Amino acid sequence: MNQNDNKKNNGSGGKGNNSNNWRGILSLVCWALILTAILSYAGTYMNGAADAASSVEIPYSKVVTMLKANQVESVRFDDTKDLIYVTPDKNFTYTDEDGNDYDNKDGELELYAVPVTSEGITSLIALCDDKDVEYTAGPYTPQMSPILTFLISYIVPFALIMLMFSLVMRWMNKKGGMGGIGGIGGVGKANAKVYMEKSTGVTFKDVAGQDEAKESLTEIIDFLHNPQKYTDIGAKLPKGALLVGPPGTGKTLLAKAVAGEASVPFFSISGSDFVEMFVGVGASRVRDLFKEASKVAPCIVFIDEIDTIGKSRDNRMGGNDEREQTLNQLLAEMDGFDPTKGVILLAATNRPEVLDQALLRPGRFDRRITVDRPNLAGRIATLEVHTRNIKLAEDVNLKKVALATAGCVGADLANLVNEAALRAVRKGRRLVTQEDLLAAFELVIAGTEKKGSVLTEFEKKLVAYHEVGHAMVAYKQKNSEPVQKITIVPHTQGSLGYTLLMPEEDKTELRTRDELMAKITVSMGGRAAEEVVLNTMTNGASQDIQDATSVARNMVAMYGMSDQFGMMALASRRNQYLDGGYGMDCAQDTAAAMDEAVKNILDACYKKAVKVLQENRDDMDKVVAYLLEKETITGGEMVAIIEGRDPATAEDAYASTRPEEIEAPARHVHMISQKIESPESTADDAATGDETVETDVAPQVESSETTEPPAETPEDSGK
Repeated sequence: MNQNDNKKNNGSGGKGNNSNNWRGILSLVCWALILTAILSYAGTYMNGAADAASSVEIPYSKVVTMLKANQVESVRFDDTKDLIYVTPDKNFTYTDEDGNDYDNKDGELELYAVPVTSEGITSLIALCDDKDVEYTAGPYTPQMSPILTFLISYIVPFALIMLMFSLVMRWMNKKGGMGGIGGIGGVGKANAKVYMEKSTGVTFKDVAGQDEAKESLTEIIDFLHNPQKYTDIGAKLPKGALLVGPPGTGKTLLAKAVAGEASVPFFSISGSDFVEMFVGVGASRVRDLFKEASKVAPCIVFIDEIDTIGKSRDNRMGGNDEREQTLNQLLAEMDGFDPTKGVILLAATNRPEVLDQALLRPGRFDRRITVDRPNLAGRIATLEVHTRNIKLAEDVNLKKVALATAGCVGADLANLVNEAALRAVRKGRRLVTQEDLLAAFELVIAGTEKKGSVLTEFEKKLVAYHEVGHAMVAYKQKNSEPVQKITIVPHTQGSLGYTLLMPEEDKTELRTRDELMAKITVSMGGRAAEEVVLNTMTNGASQDIQDATSVARNMVAMYGMSDQFGMMALASRRNQYLDGGYGMDCAQDTAAAMDEAVKNILDACYKKAVKVLQENRDDMDKVVAYLLEKETITGGEMVAIIEGRDPATAEDAYASTRPEEIEAPARHVHMISQKIESPESTADDAATGDETVETDVAPQVESSETTEPPAETPEDSGK
């Protein structure tokens, strides 16, 4: 029964294609005929215009007068047109009845007249003999066959035009899928890139740090390989899977890897390819995309940046007929195709909050697969993938690089490895060292050094105290990250110096209130050092103030960490995967009170930073003196100076700078389990007096979610 249905469907599809082809051929023939007629008429008109421009008609009597006055050089008798052509002398000027003058200075003027009678031609010949004027008879042109004239005038131009059209259409079809008989230039044809069997060149081995996403997509691959075991039990695979996550996490790469693992054709198209200025073109391209996909099923259709056409259909900001028609057609196609045929739709976006709810409902995009920023293990695996073809030195420790790059996505890590390789070549080395990798990381976050920038002694001292202020506050706090590097060398991204903090352990996006307060305090360390030591303020702390204010505002508005508002949400996240911005969900009076709560947090952290620097002023002066001499020092050198040792004895330049009496946060966490008895067992034990064996039961932990950026971002100065 299914085979018959398929045959019927194939037959109807073939008839539709044939009708479209005949319609397209007929339209081309009509256009060719119209152009042939236009060209023929234009040729005739141009010939007549050329003759009129080169010849002037005069009366027959004027010819006789000119012969008698010896003003004629030659006469030509044209039997085919029954005309007399006269070539006058070069000094002759003819004036017509309208007063227009025609001179023969260039010798190209030709006059013609119509003979009155045949006897007049005879007398005119006698007059030419008398005046010794040369005369000739025009060349005899035999009359062409009407059939041959029709062929030359119409059939040959028509054939040439048809040939030209067919060549142009074929060329456009090869160039980008724009050809086709179905329309002028195939405007409604989908421009999807098709990767046939295994030609994507990407598998799951090329995707690292996304184990959860790969596990969710493994079922789709298994269905494409073994669809029978799913259909036998009556299961249906989800029609669509939506990949969401920040930019650069590898959503497109993951979709290609799915096609590479499944060894099926892979259609890749961007959402912007459906949008055109003509209403209805996008919908036509959606129909064509699914039509082509059904021909080569099983296959995978991947639509990148689907938010371009999948935005919510509301009329608050004005309608867009083209985009809405494209979305409606996409919804209809997703409802229409049979998932048992093996057409799987994958889509990617970093703005899932703007998608239409009809697109996300079960039966269309049933699954949402989050492709988030990789954790420590994921970053290590990603670095291993990107360094497979890179020649590494023996001192390379990818774990330290992964610790330094917390919060980076796969694209950032790929760029970091490439920059490290370029740096190794510039330095004349054949291997990439650990120093190259860490320097590449600093190059990405701070830019290259400004070698031509010159600072005054006061400016260098000011920048040094600013950066050491960040480092000293971070060193003396329990919940801050260890100091990795301090530099007062200006960089291209606007900073006159920076302090780099590197975590000792992998941190998730979960942050405690103490850690957030410590982060704000570290940001305040630069401005606090300026006031404590130099009793001044500079604009170098502008970026620090913005970062600190952003963290404090999130604590009050999003995290419920203020004493005044408690666990009250004053804002909601708008762009989770892009800029992380949020919108206020409270009254104006509440927003003003929220600003006051934010100010209280900032003031408290600033006072703490000032206190730390006042208590450690001597150590800060020693570090600043060494920094002014070297311009760039490591965290290990800073610790050696504070402990009274020679900084040159610091063996590991990237060793931990955390004091021994301060442990890293969450270093020793113990889950204490308690015995939990069910009511039934308690009643039975009371009745029988049996002893119950104690077992540890893991307590339930309520998941928390936060989007606080990583704490290892350098504290900039002079921005």
